[in-house]
Amino acid sequence: MLTIKIHPKDNVVVALSDISKGTGIEVDGRSITVSEDIRRGHKIAISPISEGESVIKYGNPIAAATKSIEVGSWVHTHNVKTRLSEGGEYVYDHQVYELPETKERYFMGYKREDGRSAIRNEIWIIPIVGCVNSISKQIVEQTQNLVDGSLDGIYYFPHPFGCSQLGDDLSNTKKLLSALVKHPNAGAVLCVELGCENLTHDMFLEALGSYNPDRVKFLKCQESEDEVEDGVKLVEELAAYAKKFVREKIPVSELVVGMKCGGSDGLSGITANPLVGRFSDRIISLGGSTVLTEVPEMFGAENILLARCENEDIFNKAVDMVNDFKQYFVSHGQVVYENPSPGNKEGGITTLEDKSCGCVQKGGSAQIVDVLSFAQPVVKKGLNVLTGPGNDLVSSTALTASGAHLILFTTGRGTPFGAPAPTVKISTNSALYNKKGNWIDFNAGTIAEGEDLDEAAERLLDYVVEVASGRKTNTEEHGCREISIFKDGVIL
Repeated sequence: MLTIKIHPKDNVVVALSDISKGTGIEVDGRSITVSEDIRRGHKIAISPISEGESVIKYGNPIAAATKSIEVGSWVHTHNVKTRLSEGGEYVYDHQVYELPETKERYFMGYKREDGRSAIRNEIWIIPIVGCVNSISKQIVEQTQNLVDGSLDGIYYFPHPFGCSQLGDDLSNTKKLLSALVKHPNAGAVLCVELGCENLTHDMFLEALGSYNPDRVKFLKCQESEDEVEDGVKLVEELAAYAKKFVREKIPVSELVVGMKCGGSDGLSGITANPLVGRFSDRIISLGGSTVLTEVPEMFGAENILLARCENEDIFNKAVDMVNDFKQYFVSHGQVVYENPSPGNKEGGITTLEDKSCGCVQKGGSAQIVDVLSFAQPVVKKGLNVLTGPGNDLVSSTALTASGAHLILFTTGRGTPFGAPAPTVKISTNSALYNKKGNWIDFNAGTIAEGEDLDEAAERLLDYVVEVASGRKTNTEEHGCREISIFKDGVIL
């Protein structure tokens, strides 16, 4: 099969592999001759499209033709444009879909003292201010000998913030870092402070709330004669505490899985993203939770998601989330539709609507049960949507802060990035999987080659259970663990 028509209403098909000029393709029982070379992931017109007429993909308008497009022609940025604007009205048109049945599954994880479950038992060193990043690194380097038994690793997460910030920026840093401290995958945490930062100790404690001093300890560097030596001693105490936890059998219903895409291509919405959507439906049917973010990559496809809000209150929260993010763009003098990256376009994505219709496939068919603000923890079982940008580092960090045990990250271009939570890279095409085996964990390209989507979803669910039980992802094997914190305002 050379191409795929995603929806019966579509007036374009997507190339599943590179197609040469003059090649004949079969669409709806008729033969169409391709009039120019078409790369994998790019679109081909299967009916005449007049200037100003909509290009239809996924059964939805994804662009308007800027000139007449003949049958067999390449459809891309040279002959279409977005239809998006900053406005938009939304009406609650509730849709409910049946979720698939799947067999019960269990993973070997850790049970915390507060009743939560975890898939890793690590010590996290959190710099409260960027000035102490190097100190945190030295402490990590000098305590690797403690990693044995049930202690899976010791890591630190550098960042440039915690001081010279005001208002929402300081609040976001405080919320994000305190949420990481509370993450269940961290068996124990060392918070490293400088002592004069404007994210003060008392301010951070207020955000953190109650905590176990055996699990969470603080090091204030300006009050220590040898901060590295003192930090090492604190980590030794934390390691003794963390090693009390051992893996035990836990139902998959305890998992929280984040869903993210980055470096998308024209196959993202056909293979990897729908696959993650089918996975999401399965884990929710078993009583688990998933989290979808990247609000700007919902623009143009919002109604697909909004129709699945379980009640009107959730719908109104979701509409506010979308409109607030649009206003964020407008307040900075930016248009809402300038999103597809050069890599996205190279891979076949033409407009933000095109990207968004593919992106929201990760949300599957389940009802949306909650709308979360930045760094807000998941408290409801089911599909949650989280406020966050499209940026890979910022949104993956936000997913971790909301409690995602692991993140499913779909990509058509490839990236080595990893979040603090185990980050499973899923390729949209087999060529990427074969080329970047050191980056990619799971191949969804087999779907374009004929594998049934439901069979692939069961395969992915089995793989996630393995990761939750201790199998390392490529990002973990290569030490790719980073954070980035959402920033909007001035730096003093």
